[in-house]
Amino acid sequence: MVYDFHTHSFLSDGDLAPVELIRRAVVNGYRVIAITDHADAGIMKRIIQEIAASCAQARSYWKDILAIPGVELTHVPATAIAETARYAKEMGAGIVIVHGETIVEPVEEGTNLAALSSPDVDILAHPGLITLEEATLAAKNGIMLEISARKGHCLTNGHVAAMAQQTGAKLLLGSDSHSPDDLLDNKHALKIVRGAGLDESACEQVLSVNPLELLKKIHYNKLAQ
Repeated sequence: MVYDFHTHSFLSDGDLAPVELIRRAVVNGYRVIAITDHADAGIMKRIIQEIAASCAQARSYWKDILAIPGVELTHVPATAIAETARYAKEMGAGIVIVHGETIVEPVEEGTNLAALSSPDVDILAHPGLITLEEATLAAKNGIMLEISARKGHCLTNGHVAAMAQQTGAKLLLGSDSHSPDDLLDNKHALKIVRGAGLDESACEQVLSVNPLELLKKIHYNKLAQ
């Protein structure tokens, strides 16, 4: 089964309507998909409400996949991340991701640290050249770090995995899907995680164990059973 907590619909910069994205995930063998469109404080309420409606419909009719509404805080000022993440949860986001300091985009310095200090953030996506201090904070606060399948963002997967292994921070694989071809399957997911330098045991942790831990944290574990 595939657990993917980072995808985008056409409510931000993806190609597909939320329900089509969910349907294609079903065909690819997904058990869980979170739709986490890019947002800031100004557009968050509308996006979360629309994603939540699509996810609720999918859960009602397709029992073989759990669809979770979420959001990816993208290029939000670092000092505003905590309040914006809290607002996202209040608006009904089941999961909050922060767009980390990837090496291929001009994300504000300090974003990683701000995200990892917020109790309302669940995942730091593609955190780039994350420091040992930041990874230690992720482990302490139970915020998961992403191994990314996306072009460009994936260039630092090995570094992120090494920092996580040194500090005990938990890792997840995210497709960061924007189009149908970006969706994962089991074989591709394993290749990406192995490519980050993780052994068989660590791969199992990333692909199967940590997703269930996250579902429990965000109170979706019973829906996934």
